[in-house]
Amino acid sequence: MLGFGKSPCRRLVSGMAVLGALAASTAVQAVHAAPSATAATTHRVLFDNAHAETAGNADWIISTSQPDPLGQNSSPTSETSWTGALSSWGVALQRTGNYSLKTLPSGSSITYGTTGATDLMNFDTFVLPEPNVLLTAAEKTAVMNFVKNGGGLFLISDHTGADRNSDGEDAVEIINDLMTNNSVDSADPFGFSVDSLSIGSDYPAAIADGTDAVLHGSFGTVTKSLIASGTTATLKPADNSSVKGLLYRTGYSGNTGAFFATSTFRSGRVAFWGDSSPIDDGTGQSGNTLYDGWNDSGATNAALALNATEWLSGSSGGGTGTCTAAQLLANPGFESGNTSWTASSGVITTSSSEAARTGSYKAWLGGYGSATTDTLSQSVTIPSGCAATLSFYLHIDTAETTTSTAYDTLKAQVLNSSGTVLGTLATYSNLNAAGGYTLRSFDLSSYAGQTVTIKFTGVEGSRLQTSFVIDDTALNAS
Repeated sequence: MLGFGKSPCRRLVSGMAVLGALAASTAVQAVHAAPSATAATTHRVLFDNAHAETAGNADWIISTSQPDPLGQNSSPTSETSWTGALSSWGVALQRTGNYSLKTLPSGSSITYGTTGATDLMNFDTFVLPEPNVLLTAAEKTAVMNFVKNGGGLFLISDHTGADRNSDGEDAVEIINDLMTNNSVDSADPFGFSVDSLSIGSDYPAAIADGTDAVLHGSFGTVTKSLIASGTTATLKPADNSSVKGLLYRTGYSGNTGAFFATSTFRSGRVAFWGDSSPIDDGTGQSGNTLYDGWNDSGATNAALALNATEWLSGSSGGGTGTCTAAQLLANPGFESGNTSWTASSGVITTSSSEAARTGSYKAWLGGYGSATTDTLSQSVTIPSGCAATLSFYLHIDTAETTTSTAYDTLKAQVLNSSGTVLGTLATYSNLNAAGGYTLRSFDLSSYAGQTVTIKFTGVEGSRLQTSFVIDDTALNAS
């Protein structure tokens, strides 16, 4: 279709026949399906014990019965019902009735995509509680693919030098090695690195964010955590804009001193905690020296661990895993004009120069033939426990004749309530021009339990026009 522009400076569109063949190859779409069981009633959590989690004085297990803790006690009522310094964590989840817990036993390997009962494909969340053995290349590939495809990863470190099995590696080095030396994405995929520090003691405080599902989940409100010889992380939002510090060492904020942080990677979620003492309930196998951080009266470590597990499992805000199917965007076809949308002047229009896909209205970004930026956005809350899919129809036409240079672009992004970009879903350009509308779809299930802003930004260069026309949007929760 030829577009004539809705203002005098918009140019006549041409050149679509040349560019149409390029559309399929140049659009960048991050569409990844989350595991189907994420929205099931029971959320499946695997705790690692294959990397020396019980070496030395450590006892980072939920039960001595492995892989199934129910073998020790099928109806646990307290932390002593199961044996292990993480038994309080496990028992608390078990008692909700919404979680199925297993342990990857010592001598096993982390796998993804095999037939084993403890393969990561059978779980929604994987907990690495202070590993003391480097993951193999195959294990790192398994973990990264698990997260990439929608899994939740809980990384728990300890202070530098906490080499409990004297093999020359500590949790700081092991976690950093996972993130920087794998076959899937070694370019700082989660947006943070673990600091080589040994911090003696502190009570890191939570940030003020009443909408965060980890700080304000169904297990309670998080105010402080605990450092009893631990470390922090340095955040790198330039590498992954979704990274977010939730609790900070005293005197620190921003990108330094993050004691607890969350992030997303493709369709999955990641949580980091800088010390194992907060998850230690003080009980365990005989001979271990343990510290009861779980019940520390100056912190809210139990709520933090449980809310984070809930968020990682995709069930924040209730843990039931149920979802009422609904279309969440208001005025999805723009037929009520600017109602419910925030848009640049003239973007939502009935101009006949660009036809709507249905009805009379559509959103038209760009098309001026001069250096301009148009935006279109709407904030929406994605219910906890829901799978969510964003879709919209997009038509692009252009007067550009190049077959190699993206002069004009449209970005589709997800932002948090503070305006920070959590993820860029796709970037389109004049190279994607084609006749008619094309349906675009993206999995937003990883944002369940959050209020996010869906934002489109069209940026046009100084010469020939490119029009990005959007219609019939939808954000379907199911």
